Amino acid sequence: MTLVAALFVAAVSLPGGPPVGMDYLAYDAATDRVWVPAGNTGSVDVVDAATGKVGVIGGFPTAPARRPGRPRVGPSSATVAGGVVWIGNRADNRVSAFDAKTLAPRASFHLSSMPDGLQYVAATRELWITTPGAHAITIVGVARKEPTPPATVALDGEPEGLSVDDARGVFYTNLEDKDQTLAIDVRTRKVVGRWPAGCGEDGPRGLELDEKRGWLFVACTNGARVLSVPSGKQLGRVVTGGGVDNLAYDPARRTLFVASAKDGTLVKASVSDDGTLHASAPVPTAPGARNPVVDARGTVFVEDREGGKLLVLRPDDVVH
Repeated sequence: MTLVAALFVAAVSLPGGPPVGMDYLAYDAATDRVWVPAGNTGSVDVVDAATGKVGVIGGFPTAPARRPGRPRVGPSSATVAGGVVWIGNRADNRVSAFDAKTLAPRASFHLSSMPDGLQYVAATRELWITTPGAHAITIVGVARKEPTPPATVALDGEPEGLSVDDARGVFYTNLEDKDQTLAIDVRTRKVVGRWPAGCGEDGPRGLELDEKRGWLFVACTNGARVLSVPSGKQLGRVVTGGGVDNLAYDPARRTLFVASAKDGTLVKASVSDDGTLHASAPVPTAPGARNPVVDARGTVFVEDREGGKLLVLRPDDVVH
């Protein structure tokens, strides 16, 4: 498969930058918006996926980054939960909810450990939060007006990346320091699967799932692997440039997007019936650009932290 058109033709500039620190984005299909926790700016930017118009929720605390030379930390993760979007903030360990349509604030709660990724589990109406500093998954019930007190699932490593299979009642995460991928039953909260991620000493990162087909995509820093669930058998692999973190997957088009921050490229890989991956030629993005997210049209948004924007590639911009 050959990629003819190989340039991002649009970008959404974000307020407060550059740079704009970004990590876990979320797309809300019900409102057709991309939620962008914008770290160092102390804001969450809400982008209309069709028009690129940006709304801003401000006033989030920020704090100095732990690593020298990095932007200040602040809001960093988002998950959509049926009319509400939850935001995790690394600066004050607070998780806050906002109305997905009006952007009005709702409930919030504080954690004893820094939140990394957030995932809403519809089957149990809970938030599952990776808290790597505590070597745990932190769980908070959000079925009622007031969130429940946090509970934890202790792990023997640092969780990184997350995805949920509501049909099977399973939550997936990686242990970055163990090069493993875990499956956890969302009702018993017990580990029911533990598989080699096969990423090597740098460990696995983000996760994406094709729930219908039982494909779990595991990001390595230099590409991605496909595991079959519930067996954990490896089905396919794609190798890319370095600096890969989170992945994006479009189940309607059976397409995986892998962004290399080190190379400044995006690889688009189609998935065959047997789970094998077939990669396109790399699409140039920008140095450091990573963590794509895809909307209902198949449009891809890629974080360009140093440029303070989202790079945009629409399906019509690509010819095979």
